[in-house]
Parts: sequence; C-alpha cells; structure tokens
Amino acid sequence: MKNWGKYIKPYLKYFIFGPLCMVVEVLGEITMPKLFSLVINNNADGSLTVGGSIGICLLMILCALVMLLGGVGGAYFGSKASVNFATDLRYDLYKKTQEFSFTNIDKFSSSSILTRLTNDVTQIQNFLNMLLRMALRAPGMMIGGIIMAIILCPKLSVVFAVTIPIMLFCIIGLIAIGFPRFTRMQKKIDGLNSTVQENITNVRVVKSFVREDYEEEKFNSSNTALMQAGINALKVMVFLMPLINLIMYSTIIAVIYFGHGFALNGDMEVGDLSAFITYVTQILTSLMMVTILIMTSSRAMASAKRVREILDEKIDITEHENVNSDTVVRNGKIEFRNVYFKYFKNTEEYVLNNINFSIEPGSTVGIIGSTGCGKSTLVSMIPRLYDVDSGEVLIDGINVKDYSLYNLREGVGMVLQKNVLFAGSISENLRWGDINATDEEVVEASTHAAADKFVSGFKNGYNSVVEKGGANLSGGQRQRLCIARALLKKPKILILDDSTSAVDTATERQIQKCLREDLKDCTKVIIAQRINSVIDADKIVVMDDGVITGIGTHDELIENNTEYKEIYYSQMDKEKGGDK
Repeated sequence: MKNWGKYIKPYLKYFIFGPLCMVVEVLGEITMPKLFSLVINNNADGSLTVGGSIGICLLMILCALVMLLGGVGGAYFGSKASVNFATDLRYDLYKKTQEFSFTNIDKFSSSSILTRLTNDVTQIQNFLNMLLRMALRAPGMMIGGIIMAIILCPKLSVVFAVTIPIMLFCIIGLIAIGFPRFTRMQKKIDGLNSTVQENITNVRVVKSFVREDYEEEKFNSSNTALMQAGINALKVMVFLMPLINLIMYSTIIAVIYFGHGFALNGDMEVGDLSAFITYVTQILTSLMMVTILIMTSSRAMASAKRVREILDEKIDITEHENVNSDTVVRNGKIEFRNVYFKYFKNTEEYVLNNINFSIEPGSTVGIIGSTGCGKSTLVSMIPRLYDVDSGEVLIDGINVKDYSLYNLREGVGMVLQKNVLFAGSISENLRWGDINATDEEVVEASTHAAADKFVSGFKNGYNSVVEKGGANLSGGQRQRLCIARALLKKPKILILDDSTSAVDTATERQIQKCLREDLKDCTKVIIAQRINSVIDADKIVVMDDGVITGIGTHDELIENNTEYKEIYYSQMDKEKGGDK
C-alpha cells in the first residue's frame, strides 16, 4: 500500500464511497429474505392482514430501491477509482521509461515494456474495480448471512461449521496453483508482442526474402505457447465454479433435509426455512465472490510485480545534487581522458579501453573502424546516453556529469545509426529539433541536409505525411531528414553516426560542404564506414576492438597506420599496401 498510495490519494473519495455504497446494497440483501419470511409465516397462520401485507410489500420495494442505488453507486465509484488509478499509473510508467538510459532500456525488451504499460496495467485496473465492489460486499454478505441464519435456527447453522472450512481449503489450494501460472502467462504475452512487433516493423524485409511462411510459423509458435499458458492458468478457474457449486448445492440439500424435520416438529417455521436457504445461498455465493476476487488478484499480483520492476528500476544516469543548472555547452570542445566502459558490469572485458583524445571547438573529426569496435558507444558517452565506468568525458573542460542532462543534451545534436521518424508531417518531425522554429529555419536546415529539394517535390511539401517509422520514405530521405532535424537544434556539437550511408556520393559531398562552410562554430563528430565520408576531416580517429590505434589526418594515417591503410585500399579497390 505504501507503493500504491500515491495513486489512491487523489481519488480517495471514490475509494471510500464505492465500498460504502456496496455496504448499503448488502444491508438490503440481508434484510430482504427476512421480510419475505414474514410474509410466508404470517400467511401460513392467517395472521397477516391486507394492510400488513401491503406494508411489508412496500418495505420490500423500498429495500429493493435502496439496493439499486447502492449497487449503481458502488459500480460508478469503483469504475471512477480504478480507471483514474490506472491512468496515473500508466503515465508514471511511461514517464519512467522516458528517463531510462540506454543501459536501462537494454535490460527490458520493448515488447515487455509495451505489455507492462497496457495489459499489466489493465489487469491491475480490473482487479481494483472488482476489489472495490466486492471487498466489503462479499464479507459483509457472508457475515450478515451467518448472523441472520444463526438467529433463525442455531441448530441448523451447524452445517456451516462443515462446509465453510471445506470451501476455504479448496480456495487456498486453487490460489497456490493459480498464481505461478498467471505469472507465466504474462511472460508469454511478452513473447507474442515481441514477435508481432518485430514482424510488422520489418515487414518489407520479410516480403523481400519471401519469409512469410517462416514468420507465420514463428507467430503460431508464440501464439500456441500463450494459448497453452492461458489454458493452464484458466484450468484453475474451470475447476473453481463446479467445485463451489457442488459445495453450495450439497449444503442446500443438507439444510432442506434437516430443516424440513425442524419445520415438521414445530422448531422452525416454513418462512424461516425459506429465508435460511436464501442465506445459505448468499453465504456460499459470497465465498465464491471472495474466491474469484483472490484468483483475479493472483493475475493482478503477477502484473503488479512486473509494473513495480519498471517503477523501481534504478536510473543509472542521473544528475548529482550539486549540478549547476546554468552550465551550458558554449564552445563544443570535447576531451576523453582514460575512458573505460563495458556493458555488463560483472564481466571482465571492456568495450572501450583507455580512450584518450580531444576535439577542438568547430573542428570536424571522423571516427572509423571495423564493425563492433566501439565507435557508436564512444560517441554515446558525449550526451551521456551511457556513462563511463572509469575515466571522464569533458565538454569545454567540464565533466559531462556536471551538466544538467537537459543542458548537456540540448547542446548536442545526434543522428543515430537507426534513423527514426514519427507518424505526422515532415514539418512536425523536423521541429523535434526546435518546436518554435520558423518555416524559414526549417527550410534552411533541410537545405544544409540536402533534403529541401526532394521535400519540395512532394505535393504537400513540408506538410506531407510521414508514416510510422518513415516507411513511405527511402533510406536516404530518412537520413537527410534526421540530419536536418538535428541541425535545427543549432547544437554546439553535432554527432553523425553513419548517417549518410544511404545517400549517394554527390549528395554526401553536398552535405559535407554545408557542414564545413555553414556550421563553422559547430564541432562535428562523424562516424563512418566509408573513407570518403571522413577523408577531409581535420582529424581522423581509427579504432579497432575498443582501442584507438591511430589519430591524425588522412595523409598522416596513410603513412603510419596499418588499420587505416587496410580500410582505405580495400575501399579504393586496390591491392593491400599498393600506392595511393
């Protein structure tokens, strides 16, 4: 409750009024059988007058109306409380994921986060709604029914001493079996979501390789696994209802068998026996409600545990208490000092080893090396998408950890390897760089990124619709729009992570020229696989297996760096070691 209290407090009145309304309904349900028994008993002995009969009937109608108001009020307030609770919880989950660093994101798959934000929160919402409607209603009906049954016939009430323990034993056993099964079912939902998300995202690749049959089989496998997990979990519920009904009707048969003897002997009136049977039904029905509530709680508890894993996840990249919120990136000088980093902290092998180099403000630095050598990880240290394990990264002579995350990342424009665009117009996507940018600034940034020409060719220009992920654009068009979006930030540091790999050489040259001539005050860091992308850089950093093997200009590296020469000559389609 300590963990969930913040979601209850704003809607406390709903959490209070909902159960209270259900108590009103319970009082009506307990009173109604007694009134009905009076009608039967008094009619049996002829003591009930017409006026008395009408009076009891009016009292029963009034009781029914009160029950109606209580039931409707309980349902209304229960729904208000549970829906608002779930809305706030879902918002906090989403907000927490937005704070995740790359390390945190790596810990949870996107499909798992999606399931927790949707299905798991819905399970908690449904349980909470049921809890508010049954938490007082079911126990209240059971306790009230037992009291009224004892008042009517204490001897016959002994039957409950047998049936209630049996039912409780069955309930506890079913809960013990059901809880782990519901936990496994939620994990299978993760797996199914992952399969569907991956297939839909990469549908063009699937079709181009004619792998529909394979993907259908993979989906069928995940779907079948979820079905089996669901069946195993619901088997508990399948056995629950027949078992409860068996105990209930066995109890009613026992009551009728022993009760008719009491009625014949004059120890119990016929109306009281009828009311007693109704109370038996109410008591056992309330126990069934409690059982269903507890079984629902099994699934909700499994979901709550998964939700708490997100909320309790420790964000590994945060601002320290004494960070100066006025410190901003002014010049764009970058320095790496003795930097070491590894993804998994319990392993011995480092992804980056003893990285030392600096980048002057306004200069252009290229980083080149084999796939997986740590280039992207290295530049991710600059805006603190990852944090170093040891050593430090400085911007303008200040450790990046001494900047507020907002100021640091506001001063750095980054175009990642995966070019992501969002559903909306081209203009809306570009204004992610600066929401207040004018149309002229949008066009200027697009021109620098060599994107204005193809955007202007669209029927609706910058108002053209971009499908989710930019699916209706080519790879090169997506790259250029992502570069334009980063340029619109007017950053002091611009990082391009293999961001021109899908554009032709002429377009790449145009982009490089604009960056060199129009962004002289911006420090440019370019990761590339192609030598031509960095050949004119002021400095080129060569990496291999997490270490820097050379730093210098193109001419310097051709003379004295083996790795660089291998890359250069292989790309120039010349023999290794041949003349330039």
